[in-house]
Amino acid sequence: MRIDLHAHSTASDGTDSPTELVRNAAGAGLDVVAITDHDTVGGHEQAAAAVRELDRPLTLVRGAELSCRLGGTGVHMLAYLFDPEEPDLARERELVRDDRVPRAQAMVARLRDLDVPVTWQQVARIAGDGSVGRPHIASALVELGVVPTVSDAFSDLWLGDGGRAYVGKHELDPFDAVRLVKAAGGVTVFAHPAAVKRGRTVPESAIAELAAAGLDGLEVDHMDHDEPTRARLRSLAAELGLLTTGSSDYHGSRKTVRLGEYTTDPEVYREISRRATGAVPISAI
Repeated sequence: MRIDLHAHSTASDGTDSPTELVRNAAGAGLDVVAITDHDTVGGHEQAAAAVRELDRPLTLVRGAELSCRLGGTGVHMLAYLFDPEEPDLARERELVRDDRVPRAQAMVARLRDLDVPVTWQQVARIAGDGSVGRPHIASALVELGVVPTVSDAFSDLWLGDGGRAYVGKHELDPFDAVRLVKAAGGVTVFAHPAAVKRGRTVPESAIAELAAAGLDGLEVDHMDHDEPTRARLRSLAAELGLLTTGSSDYHGSRKTVRLGEYTTDPEVYREISRRATGAVPISAI
């Protein structure tokens, strides 16, 4: 089985629609794909419909990537198979989404103060119907020739945490995220916890505290983790009794990584499914 548990659609900052994401996952030979848009379940219904229309087997795991902040550092929590209607978690997702537009507009204003001719209309066009975020602004900077790639926009010069055009937003405490997802019947995996180039390296002591609070796993095999980092995270996960996943963190054409470039062990996927009580995977055929 080939299992990719981290992918984004146009419901947040990917470039594939939920339907295209599902079709591309099938075309890439995946057996299981998770839709994990930022702070939204807006793509779930379309993705589920697309899975049911496929002419080959594919299983969809519905999830989200929750925006969190730990000790001044922005981090992400992957949530799988939770009840999307659970009111407390739904309320927190709504608070984050409601903050996205004014935050993005404030970053555009800061960029203009830095003599970058970006406009809100340009960013809104790039975001389309998705939940607007920094990757859309980064794409605008690429269009303007300010930076060569989206990744280059996430630096101290521009949109990185603490950067010249950075603006904070409403974010969950990761301990609250774990609690809320578990209460909604879901499973939690800390996304790319040692992504140094993102400025999001998390102390092992904090991961240990999250494990004690109910965290289920760590995303280990990820494009932002080199081999020594992966080995260290696997050792830490074994010590703490955490599951380990591998995922592409696919964003369509916004990133170079391909669907299925990093994958999750089938036994780990089965354990995630077993632990979840809020929702079930959706399978075609």
